[in-house]
Amino acid sequence: SRGSQRERDRERAQARAGGKGKTKDDGLTPEQRRERDAKALQEKAAKKAAQAAGAATSGGGGKGNNNKK
Repeated sequence: SRGSQRERDRERAQARAGGKGKTKDDGLTPEQRRERDAKALQEKAAKKAAQAAGAATSGGGGKGNNNKK
């Protein structure tokens, strides 16, 4: 009886999700995806570095060097 409830719940969850499924196909080749992700990571790192530089010049709150990656 538990198995049938699990099956019903799975169907309900899929209906709530709108039948999206688990496809991650964004129309990109793996190489294009790697380039896009690398660019996003570089932008994120640059933004974080700029934020850290801004915090260092404005006092930074006295917490020391907290450059976590």
